[in-house]
Amino acid sequence: HVQLVESGGGSVQAGGSLRLSCAASGHTSGYCMGWFRQAPGKEREGVAAIDSDLYTSYADSVKDRFTISKDNAKNILDLQMNSLKPEDTAIYYCAADLLYCGGAGCSPSCDNAAYWGHGTQVTVS
Repeated sequence: HVQLVESGGGSVQAGGSLRLSCAASGHTSGYCMGWFRQAPGKEREGVAAIDSDLYTSYADSVKDRFTISKDNAKNILDLQMNSLKPEDTAIYYCAADLLYCGGAGCSPSCDNAAYWGHGTQVTVS
């Protein structure tokens, strides 16, 4: 069983940066993992994903601004967010063992995950 705990959310001005971390318990090195977000009144969307070979992929809306990384030795998944915009405001969720990815494989287009964190709020003003 995998448990995920996010940290690092907060409030920042537009153009600023935040780094989210997700501490995982259990074995996650073989999983596709990712970050999702949900803004008020909107559906959850995938932000970034990283597979077991540490290959990364991003939603178009965050490409070149966000960087996902994983430290398998420490079992930590990070999301470095730069050049933040007000539209990045959302609750951000860490997820492991992404599911229903279709032909895209391990990517932000995956529809669900077997394991979820409780989320951390990011507010950009």
